[in-house]
Amino acid sequence: MTRVADLAQYAALRGAFALFHSFPVSANLRTARAVARAYMAISAKHRVRGRRHLRAAFPEATEAWVQQTNLAAFQHLLQLFMVEAMQTPRLINHSSWHRHVSVNAQDGALRRALQLLAQGRPAIFITGHCGSWELLGFVLSLLGLPMVALARPLDNPYLNRWIMGVREARGLRILTKFGASKEAVQILRSGGRVGFIADQDAGMDGVFVPFFGRLASAYKSIALLAMTQEVPIIVGGAFRDAGGFHYRLEVDEVIEPEAWSHATDPLYWLTARYTASLERMVRRHPDQYLWIHRRWKSRPRHEREGVSMPTRLEAKLRELDWLSPSEADAIISRSAAATGECHAA
Repeated sequence: MTRVADLAQYAALRGAFALFHSFPVSANLRTARAVARAYMAISAKHRVRGRRHLRAAFPEATEAWVQQTNLAAFQHLLQLFMVEAMQTPRLINHSSWHRHVSVNAQDGALRRALQLLAQGRPAIFITGHCGSWELLGFVLSLLGLPMVALARPLDNPYLNRWIMGVREARGLRILTKFGASKEAVQILRSGGRVGFIADQDAGMDGVFVPFFGRLASAYKSIALLAMTQEVPIIVGGAFRDAGGFHYRLEVDEVIEPEAWSHATDPLYWLTARYTASLERMVRRHPDQYLWIHRRWKSRPRHEREGVSMPTRLEAKLRELDWLSPSEADAIISRSAAATGECHAA
């Protein structure tokens, strides 16, 4: 886009947000839900994709549940982007955060994670497109546990500066993905924490690990970073509670370096482990996940080439000690079926 077009887009969005956010948050959340309902009614592409992913992830679910969850997830997404992303710096500060965010003192994994961070240990924090991935790092930084999060910069430089300013308003630092690897290493070596959204499709060159009973492509860089720096991975999120602008912090698991030391292929084991943790969070909050994301778009080479699963990959799957033999069998069988479909196509 040209500079004039960038400025016009920026001005239009700033004006629209200013008008929209002159109304109470509760009213804006209702508006966002109504917009989402209307959009899903006319957008067959996203409606069909979300339902397809939900049926594959929850084959035992009824069609009514699939349709209801698909709509609720999209309503949550629009509430997040239309309302909460912009309102968070205004509504959440040192004196008010507890009105919008709760912490469960009985959550053992959360207590362990907070103790680890309070001790000043470096760590990698992982979340997914579930709940509010924007709010998580914001609140931790506000509470004196500064985070550095990786994000892709927007193409429009004016919008990028505005959105980055909102994100960094309470101490969260945003690191753009371009050239971020070296800086992430330096942050961890200095005792800092780096956050990733770790449930995006990593393309054909990713590492294929189980996610809802199907192989999904995940980035190798997160596990490599944890392994080379010998730092723990904390898997958690912030999840909408009670329907409005109120969230609960959760930690599903803290994965310490010694956990992957026994694995034949530590990179595969660790990537599969944190992906399984992300899956557990999505299973607890399916109505807050980004089901319209093409998470299973990329397929492993053996499926694309119409051949059997490599023996080495099958062995890695069976080494995942949280999978039962029947669960591993089901993943292998599903991949074999997908192999046949890809080859026939």
